[in-house]
Amino acid sequence: MARGSESVSKVIYKGSTDDFIVFVDDQEILKQWRNDKSIPLAQVVNGWKIFVTHKQGTQGILDGASNGSLESEFGTSKEEDCVAQILQKGDYQTTAQVHGRPGETNMSKGPQINH
Repeated sequence: MARGSESVSKVIYKGSTDDFIVFVDDQEILKQWRNDKSIPLAQVVNGWKIFVTHKQGTQGILDGASNGSLESEFGTSKEEDCVAQILQKGDYQTTAQVHGRPGETNMSKGPQINH
């Protein structure tokens, strides 16, 4: 893996009104939890927060899910129940995040500067 990069694992649940995302630690513990519900959810999730994408895809801007959106999609606003449904019915996805230096490396070359 390149310097400054890391993988991000998440479960995406495509709901009727919005797409919901929960970040998880890794796929193996998720598989174990799906077969054995005695494993605590705290060992599966990476941060106890449900995100929505506003139907912009999994790479878009993530906002925290409101109680109203959880209630309309899952029938409850209790986060533990909603997270469990997302993890059970959602699709696992992992992506590589690369943290590098943004911006131009040499502004004196090329058309960015008047000579």
